[in-house]
Amino acid sequence: MRLYAAVAVSGFRRYATYRIATAAGVFTNTVFGFVLAYTFIALWHERPHLGGYDRAQALTFVWVSQALLATVSLLGGGFQEELQERVRNGDIAVDLYRPADLQLWWLAADLGRAGFQLLGRGVVPLVAGALCFELALPADPLRWLLFLCAVLLAVVVAFAVHYLVGLCAFWLLDGAGVAVASQLLCLFFSGSLLPLNVFPGLFGEVARALPWAAMLQVPVDVLLGRHAGPGAAGALAFQAGWAVLLLALGRLMQARATRKVVVQGG
Repeated sequence: MRLYAAVAVSGFRRYATYRIATAAGVFTNTVFGFVLAYTFIALWHERPHLGGYDRAQALTFVWVSQALLATVSLLGGGFQEELQERVRNGDIAVDLYRPADLQLWWLAADLGRAGFQLLGRGVVPLVAGALCFELALPADPLRWLLFLCAVLLAVVVAFAVHYLVGLCAFWLLDGAGVAVASQLLCLFFSGSLLPLNVFPGLFGEVARALPWAAMLQVPVDVLLGRHAGPGAAGALAFQAGWAVLLLALGRLMQARATRKVVVQGG
């Protein structure tokens, strides 16, 4: 485990070196936070308690979403582009020769990346939102601890989905189309555009049961206290179940992809 811990630390340090990009990301998340916040204010003025949220909870959803956007890589920017490029140029052969598990290596690196993005790009937008709007942030430390556990599981679920997308490059060589489709699904079904609780009927139930809900909707609802007591345990179990299932699917797909590797040009 020391190896993977070192890889995670390396991933954290790697993204910490991009200070200008981090500052630009903080600015972008904050600006979009204000745009979405005023949009939600207008929407909740017309439809109070839409989706079971009051105005403060809806605004909290906006700003926590902006804080987690880069952490969970809902818009890309994670490791899958690099993985696909390494498959295309043949560097994946070097990765397969390492005395380490391919999936765990990338997972450790992504956890390090997510840790930096949570601190580097998540804190400032959330603080800005809390200073400018009335948010429903909890005072209970236990709620924050459960939220951090939910964020960790959200990162693992997101990694598992992105890993499956990255492995598609073994067959497609250029997996850009699959990556774009994955980003669109992440944006819509994670609750990033609108909380999934506002969707009625069977469609809403299906959306909340999909793995993308575990990336954003569940962590925010844990922070808002919509999953309290046994409900919080159930929410975390929902995320953990999807994480285990998708990681297992990734290992099966990895085994199939690496059974025979042909490097271009040789």
